[in-house]
Order: sequence, then C-alpha cells, then structure tokens
Amino acid sequence: MLGLKPLILYLLARSSSAFAVKQPSTTRLQMGGGDVPIPDLKPPAALYQGSVTAGAAKAKGSWGKIFNLGIVSGCHIGFGAYLAITVGGACPGIAAENPGLQKMILGAFGLPFGLIMTLATGGELFTGNTALVTAAYKEGEIEMKDLIKNWLASYIGNLVGSVFLAYLAFKSGTLGSGPASVAIATAKSNLPWDVAFVRGILCNWLVCMAVYMASGCSTMIGKMTAVWFPISAFVALGLDHSVANMFIIPLGILRGAEITVSQMFVKNLIPVTLGNIVGGALCVMAPFGSTFGNWGKKKE
Repeated sequence: MLGLKPLILYLLARSSSAFAVKQPSTTRLQMGGGDVPIPDLKPPAALYQGSVTAGAAKAKGSWGKIFNLGIVSGCHIGFGAYLAITVGGACPGIAAENPGLQKMILGAFGLPFGLIMTLATGGELFTGNTALVTAAYKEGEIEMKDLIKNWLASYIGNLVGSVFLAYLAFKSGTLGSGPASVAIATAKSNLPWDVAFVRGILCNWLVCMAVYMASGCSTMIGKMTAVWFPISAFVALGLDHSVANMFIIPLGILRGAEITVSQMFVKNLIPVTLGNIVGGALCVMAPFGSTFGNWGKKKE
C-alpha cells in the first residue's frame, strides 16, 4: 500500500505527457535566414493597417457570403445575450443587495463569448464592420457601394440570426418563469430617442475597441482577453448593442412583453444602430485613421 501512491503519481505524469499538445511555433521565416518572432500584439501602426486589410476583405465578399455569415454572427451574439439573461438576469437577491455585483455578473457571463465565437470563425457582425469596413473605405481600398453592401447584408443577416435564436430560446423553455427577458426588453423599448442613441455610441466604442485589439493578437488567449474586458464592461454599464437587442427584444415579445414591432425599431433599433455607427466609425477608427492612415489628409 505504501508504494501505491508513488505508482499512481508516476502513471498520471506519464499519461499527461502523452496527451500534451505541442504549441505551434510563433516564428516566421526571414528572407535572409533565421526566424523572426511573431509579436503577441501588433504595434499600433501595423494594427491599424491590418484592420484596413480586414475591412477590405470583408467588403469585397459577395452579398450572399456576407448575409450568411451575418446570420451566423447574429446567432453567436444571441447565444451570448441568452447566457447573460440566464445567469446575470436570474440573480434578484444579488441585484437587491449588491446591484453593482449583479451588473458585473451580467456582463461577465454571455456576450464576451458570443463575440469570441464570431471573431474566431470569421463571422460578419454589423457593429464591428462599422469600424473595419469604414477604415477600408477611407483608405481608398473599397468603394462606397462596397461599404453599403457590407453594412446592409451583415445587418439583415444579424437580424435574421438573432430573431431565429430568440425563437429557439423561447421554445426551449430554459428561462422558466424568470421575468428578466421581459423586463429588459420593455426597458430598452421605452428609452428616450436621444438616450438610446448615446448608449449606442458608447456601446460600440467599446465593442469596436474589442474587435480592433483582437484583430492584432496572434494567440487565442490574446483575442479572448482583448474581447472580454470591453464587452463585459459595456454590458455592466447598461449600454445598447443593436445586434444583441435584435435577440433580447424579440425574446421579450415572445415571452409576453407588451412591445410592438414598430416600437422595437423606432424606440430602440434605429437610434441604437445610428449610435453604433458613430461609435465604431468616428470614436474608434477616426483617431487611428488620422494618426496612422490617411483620414483627412490631402492626396498628392
């Protein structure tokens, strides 16, 4: 019996080494010979140029491709909102005793993983595209028609995916009798127009910073870290994301919220979407574009 514990430890050590995964090399070949380490995060100028390249590639896709990947991203963000409501929206005791903690829980569990799924799989998310595709347009890599095509196709695709997932979440019965989905949807659909607009600006400022930083990370853990902090922050702050709301409000309607479809668009989605555009294009990309790119500079 005395020798059994060392034997078990030895076997566990051997089995763990057998299943160890060798990490891929983080170096690239240099023309003159030797390897050059790939940085975990691109330097600022290269980060901006990479975003321009990514935006151009997105804009040059076909309508069908962008629309299909938009549906996928709508589902991804819907899953994130679904989890946030399930976990953070089911803490009435914590909300009453410590509302700040409840907001942190609401932000930490849900939407970050939804955006990670989109970024890792090459999805088309309208809110992120307001930054990346705008940068490509301002740098002359694409035409206005490409930007409009990308924005419209991704937005409509996101709407289809989000509403589809809202219906599945409703039919699943996993939310039980919890009032969170109805309460959140009702509150969002009764905001003053200017409040919804400003919340949209602030929200997508954080969302596009997450997308921007993640695009410059070479590792999965780097991308996850870049996404988690800004996304959990915007949820905890109570800001409004148009694509997340495409899931949250229809889910609330399905569960009995007294909200009309026109109210959903006029009181929330339209002002929030316009705010998201300002947040992504102007608050995030304009400063970097004027510093590292050609925004506002005369062509020679």
